[in-house]
Amino acid sequence: MLDRPPHVEFQVDPSAYRHWRVDHDGPVATVTMDVDEQGGLVPGYELKLNSYDLGVDIELYDIVQRLRFEHPEVRTVVITSGKDRIFCAGANIRMLAASSHPWKVNFCKFTNETRNGIEDATVHSGQVYVAAMNGTASGGGYELALACDRLMLIDDRSSTVSLPELPLLGVLPGTGGLTRIVDKRFVRRDLADYFASHSAGVGGRKAVQWRLVDEVVPRAKWDDSVRERAAELAAASTRPADVNGISLGRLTKQRSIDEVTYRYVEAHFNRAEKTVEITVAGPDADPPVDIAGMHAQADAFWTLAMSRELDDLILDLRTNELELGTWVFRTRGDAQRVLRHDALLLANRDDWLANEIVHYVKRTLKRLDVTSRSLIALIEPGSCFAGSLLELALAADRSFHLAGLFEDVDPDAEPATITVDDMNLGPLPMSNGLSRLESRFLGDEHSLKAVGERRGQRLAAADAEALGLVTFGPDDIDWDEEVRIALEERTGFSPDALTGLEANLRFPGPETLETKIFGRLSAWQNWIFNRPNASGPDGALRRFGTGQRPDFERRRV
Repeated sequence: MLDRPPHVEFQVDPSAYRHWRVDHDGPVATVTMDVDEQGGLVPGYELKLNSYDLGVDIELYDIVQRLRFEHPEVRTVVITSGKDRIFCAGANIRMLAASSHPWKVNFCKFTNETRNGIEDATVHSGQVYVAAMNGTASGGGYELALACDRLMLIDDRSSTVSLPELPLLGVLPGTGGLTRIVDKRFVRRDLADYFASHSAGVGGRKAVQWRLVDEVVPRAKWDDSVRERAAELAAASTRPADVNGISLGRLTKQRSIDEVTYRYVEAHFNRAEKTVEITVAGPDADPPVDIAGMHAQADAFWTLAMSRELDDLILDLRTNELELGTWVFRTRGDAQRVLRHDALLLANRDDWLANEIVHYVKRTLKRLDVTSRSLIALIEPGSCFAGSLLELALAADRSFHLAGLFEDVDPDAEPATITVDDMNLGPLPMSNGLSRLESRFLGDEHSLKAVGERRGQRLAAADAEALGLVTFGPDDIDWDEEVRIALEERTGFSPDALTGLEANLRFPGPETLETKIFGRLSAWQNWIFNRPNASGPDGALRRFGTGQRPDFERRRV
């Protein structure tokens, strides 16, 4: 098994990209995948044929983020390959075969989130993505293309698209391929069954007829056709013109064996109890008086700065701290300042930057929702669980709201309160398309309406508990004991069973493309990766490329 890196960082600088190039031509950006074969995140495999590992996808995630914030002038993003006759061969098989099970799952989860971010940019930011497949796209390479709005395939008698994971590797496409071909591209299920069962793939006119791509283009017309399509899509985009982007500077981050700290977010590890205590600080000043002031603050604007830190922390802990299975969330600061920052953003949703910040908060919270960790929120005096920060408590599996004060600690403190505002009523939907309040009160319109009627009010523990906004409201006599029991209980349960429990309970209501992708990854792909038919010594992943056929356990379960 490959040695995993001692620590993975998700912050990258564009000047240090090893695997991608970004070129700008007015409203069109071209993102070229040209993977460095020797640039794997860990030794032991070569990234041939534009195959990728986590390091390649970390750079792509950074590119997608920067295009939204730093380049509002970009309306069309063309993803293509810098290699001849190959678009992308997908996730590197040697890397997958030799990686631990948690590494595989976290890698697939992050890659899914990046693909979802591409779709989010197309739908909500007017940055339309085009997959210009100038060669064969297989597995995760085709899944990357499927995240794009327009799929173009070169017609050179050899280039195809394929999802060969089942016949070649004994697994499934791990980043949404099966779901996207039937739920997004509306490929007939019988054709999809054939397509996913044959490694050779489909090209030419048949790929268009089956809706696997939108168009095939002869090699002689390729460059002109890609330019024309990019220009057409740019002309139809809602992206603003003649505005300046903001720079996303490097986060101020300090990390030790026991903690991670940023300006607004900090995490402290209790390795003996397998917990992380995460505290998110509210803004230290009121927001600017107008949208121009927010633009002037740029990446220092509290909501954006805090979200970037929380996003980075989630990725850090999820990848590097596998045994810290329970995350305890606290907040501190002035709740009214949080609400004023929310109000400035929501009053200016037609401004491109305000829109981007709100959607980034949404994506960060979605990342928290699909993280396989138990989430506990503690609402205590000094907290600022209001508006956008209240979403942390609403995302938690359980929440505790102190009734009254810690009399022996600070009898003069203000009792803890929470506040619902407009940010909780729709702008930050979960993967199921519902707000966290709608998910919380699914099938209970009366309770949802009652919460809406208390919007803007500071709710003490008794009211919050009565409205169903928190799980429990113990007083200071029972507080320590109830929290202790909850945390010890969580540590004592099977982590596997907890992951299944949480994934089932967090997303009630309708299924969407995202819930299907994450639900089926967590359940089926997780299970398949563990089975000997895929990962065993004689399984398909291990025997791929050796010339030996895998030895399958034939019982269907």
